[in-house]
Amino acid sequence: MNVLVIGGGGREHALVWKLKQSKLVTKVYCAPGNAGISRDAVCEDIPVTDFDGLLKYAVKENINYTVVGPEVPLVNGVVDEFEKNGMPIFGPSKKAAELEGSKAFAKYIMNKYDIPTAGYREFVDYEQAKKFLKNADIPIVVKADGLAAGKGAIVCNDREKAYEALDLIMKKNAFGAAGRKVIIEECLTGYEVSVLAIADGETLVYLVPSQDHKRIFDNDEGPNTGGMGAYAPTPHISQAMMERIKKEIMEPTIKGLALEGRPYKGVLYAGLMMTSEGPKVLEYNCRFGDPETQAVLPLAKSDLLEAMMASRDGTLKDFVWENESGAAVCVVIASGGYPEKYEKGKQIFGLDGRIEEDVIVFHAGTKWDDDRIVTSGGRVLGVTAMGTDIKSAVDTVYRAVGKIAFDGAYYRKDIAARALANWRRSE
Repeated sequence: MNVLVIGGGGREHALVWKLKQSKLVTKVYCAPGNAGISRDAVCEDIPVTDFDGLLKYAVKENINYTVVGPEVPLVNGVVDEFEKNGMPIFGPSKKAAELEGSKAFAKYIMNKYDIPTAGYREFVDYEQAKKFLKNADIPIVVKADGLAAGKGAIVCNDREKAYEALDLIMKKNAFGAAGRKVIIEECLTGYEVSVLAIADGETLVYLVPSQDHKRIFDNDEGPNTGGMGAYAPTPHISQAMMERIKKEIMEPTIKGLALEGRPYKGVLYAGLMMTSEGPKVLEYNCRFGDPETQAVLPLAKSDLLEAMMASRDGTLKDFVWENESGAAVCVVIASGGYPEKYEKGKQIFGLDGRIEEDVIVFHAGTKWDDDRIVTSGGRVLGVTAMGTDIKSAVDTVYRAVGKIAFDGAYYRKDIAARALANWRRSE
């Protein structure tokens, strides 16, 4: 089979890397791709929102199956367009992808089908929202309703910060149309976990649970980013807790969407807060997480394309998903200044040859400049190491990261620190 991956970030590089391992795959294509992906797939510079261009390219290259990486084309209906033209594709429909495209819709689903989440109010009127904040309990979270590249949820530890967040979203239009409606919700406390599953509308198969690190600085300080690193599996989720997550969150979500006439096929990602009362949903995503995918897929034993095809065909009940033992840790190397202003075009050194055994370097914001690979985004690389346990994976990944350099490079030094502390206690 010829397989096309839509997207050009670290998640898409991980998807290309994993799909190449499938016994069903002859050749992998990617649009638009990046410098690293171009070493593993045939790349074509087509924007992820150019559905007509993507369709024509898929027909031209005799693509048998398409896999969508980012949320924007999914929320805008790329799956519907491909299916309408008889082109098999993996991902949820536009109606199902609204679960990520609108936080208000996600809250509606959770409330209607008794899925645990934070208490909230939604507003389209700025003055009403500001009035509500005047007497709201602090800390509180202010969220843009629509897509905001992972940066639309602002945790406010004082009332002044909450007013600033509201102004940023509704007055300054920092996230454009995504901020026409805001969600103001209670601030949950605990630790976060990402649970990813492949769904066929009725059945779910689960990848290993992981933990993302959203904040830019060590100790989870500073503004939110798209994600500065991840590790898997998270040691805080026992088998009993995982069963609870399945029964209380994942399965009711799939059943609820089916009852709403929006059968969900694709990856369902639940970002959870593990509170003293149990797991509660922070957000849903309608695609593989980034950078969780770079930690989760190296631990996947099963054939990813087979699972994706079973998702589309509605046959996951007959599919057994298997995960490898051990651990994987991904550290994101970002451009200096990210998530605010940053420079591009910095040459990257240290990518030639084997960096470390059991290490994969997934490219995110990179491009070719003649025969040099240079930076072209905020998050530049995701360096992933695998190990028999979390300590060996952490040690290996930071040795590898230390061998890569570019002007202004920045990375967190504490990825997987929570898991490492847990490992030390167990030892």
